[in-house]
Parts: sequence; structure tokens; C-alpha cells
Amino acid sequence: MRKAPQEKLKQLHQLLLNLKSCAIAYSGGVDSTFLIKVAYDALGDNALAVTATSSTYPVRELEDAKQYAQELGIPHIVIQSEELDIPKFSDNPPDRCYYCKKELFQKIQQIAKEHRLKTVIDGSNADDTFDYRPGARARSELQIRSPLKEVGLTKQEIRQLSASLRLKSSEKPAFACLASRFPYGVKITKERLKQVEAAEEYLFSLGVRQYRVRYHDHIARIEVSPDDFPNILAHAQKVIKRFKTLGFTYITLDLEGYRTGSLNEVLDK
Repeated sequence: MRKAPQEKLKQLHQLLLNLKSCAIAYSGGVDSTFLIKVAYDALGDNALAVTATSSTYPVRELEDAKQYAQELGIPHIVIQSEELDIPKFSDNPPDRCYYCKKELFQKIQQIAKEHRLKTVIDGSNADDTFDYRPGARARSELQIRSPLKEVGLTKQEIRQLSASLRLKSSEKPAFACLASRFPYGVKITKERLKQVEAAEEYLFSLGVRQYRVRYHDHIARIEVSPDDFPNILAHAQKVIKRFKTLGFTYITLDLEGYRTGSLNEVLDK
């Protein structure tokens, strides 16, 4: 028999109680914000949210993370984690995320040790099983727990429960680090990351909430929900002008629309 979200929430609360204390890899997204809320309810100050900032993490996402943690009253620290210093990450192989996650989790483990916290946990959920996630290998190697996944909570259920807890993050669009905008094998640099971030910030300024700007050298491939196609087309000339000032020569709108992991489609082939 399938468990109801509220039953899974009770299981999650008990799981976190059993951990006694934890450091949480916290990005400010839907999943990790929900996780720090439940962890703090269960463990109080024995739960610590840790956010790693780097070139691949947009400024606006960092500000969201700080704001959510502050409003919830949860202990929160920000650390530096520069993935671009890892050659096997910046060269952008298909298992790029493994090197990023390993660097991140090792740093959070050190923070946990300094604060005498027993476990490091992250916000992976039950749906993550069905996508290409090389970072899962790093979690396994370093024995990072994923409580949301362990109790079987899906993204939709997490949004539902977040809304019931009145979390502002409940309707926040899905987000992945800026490195996910680059086809595998394309070198990731700070300059290119800033270029993509600025392009996406411009789409945000137009009222678009779910978007990706995929980097294809001189080409910017815009992914938005089909519902936002009219908005993009209505502002087409402004988008073209802005993107060209950022260094793109050709600006395209992907007719298939936004979807997670679109650059993994070549791996399936």
C-alpha cells in the first residue's frame, strides 16, 4: 500500500531524530529548504545548514538560501567551494558532478566534525533515482545520507508538504548549478558562467520563472516552458540585443521547451 505524504513526513521526522545531529548540504532549493525545516523541528540547534558558494552558484540563489534560513531561524553558515579549481570538473566530462559533489561533501564533513555533528545529509529525493546522477557515487563513497529519498518522498510530495508548512520555497522553480548549461566536453570557465548567469537573470527580469540558457559556443539555446513562449517572442528583440551584448552571436528558442537534464540526451544515444 502506497504511503501518504503525511505518513512519510512522520517517518522523516523520526529518522532525523535518530540521527541525533547533522550538517545539511543546503542550496536554498525546494528539497533542501524543506529538509532543513524538518531537521530543525526535530533536532533544534543540533541541525546546521551549510551552503557552499562558488562560480557555479548564482548570487540570487545564495541570497534566497540566506533569506529562507534566516526566516526559519535555522543555524546557517556559508563556505567557499570552487569546483573550477578541479581540472576533472572544469574539463566537463559526463561524470563532472561526481568531482563537484565529492569536493562539497568533504568540506561539509569537515564542518560537521568541527561542530561535533554526527552525520552529513543532503536533499536528494525519490525522483532523483530516475535521472543521470553521477554525484550519487560521491554520496555513496562518503556515506552521505539522503533522508528524503530514504522515506520515499517525491518532488511533488515535497512541494505539497512545503506548502502545508507555509514555506516560501514550495513553488520555487527547479534549479541546477550553472555548470549544467554546458554540453559535456565544453570547458567551463568563470567568464562563461558569468555570461550564462547574466543571460538567465535577464529572462528572470522579463517574468520568466522556469528557464535555462544552454551554452553552445556562439549560440545561446533558451529553454522555457511552452507557456512562456509568447512572453519570449513578445520581447524577442530585447532578448536578442541583451544576449548579443553578453557575447552570444545566435539566440535560439528550443521548441521542445524546458526539461531537466536536456544535455544528458546525447548520453542516451
